[in-house]
Amino acid sequence: MMKIKEIIVVEGRDDTAAIKKSVDAITIETHGYGINNNTWELISRAYETNGIIVFTDPDHAGEQIRRRILERFPDAMEAFLDRNDADKNGDIGIENASPESIREALAKAKCSADMSDELFTMEDMFITGLLGQADSASRRKAAGKRLGIGYANGKAFLQRLNRFGITREEFCRALEEI
Repeated sequence: MMKIKEIIVVEGRDDTAAIKKSVDAITIETHGYGINNNTWELISRAYETNGIIVFTDPDHAGEQIRRRILERFPDAMEAFLDRNDADKNGDIGIENASPESIREALAKAKCSADMSDELFTMEDMFITGLLGQADSASRRKAAGKRLGIGYANGKAFLQRLNRFGITREEFCRALEEI
């Protein structure tokens, strides 16, 4: 079984159960958006010792929780699950994903890079059809899954490309595959 040394920060106990079925790892549950002081202290200790992987649901609430955690722990790793992989009859969550999808997302977990060296620009987004085309959203979704950075609107996708240090080679390979 795949072992993860970092502590995985998830939203709830069902997410923990799905992760435990997929990998050998320790989790911390935020119990939603209202993260209490004890949980913040646990996350802080994990961040300082083993490091953390923020792995929240691919929905609006999950993104809000992710943002709150990253405000405090900007060098945390992030894992992204494709929304389709997390959907079960309209219920979106990590707990609905297959063990294979969870392992794939965690294997592609990335740490934020220095944003001062922006490799990609809005022009790249337009040239590659990731912005400004009728199918741009679906292209970003497919590319985000291959790159392990998840789905995002154009501006957020561009930020993720730069923040996670995606190389031109990785970017081009992902675009060739879609």
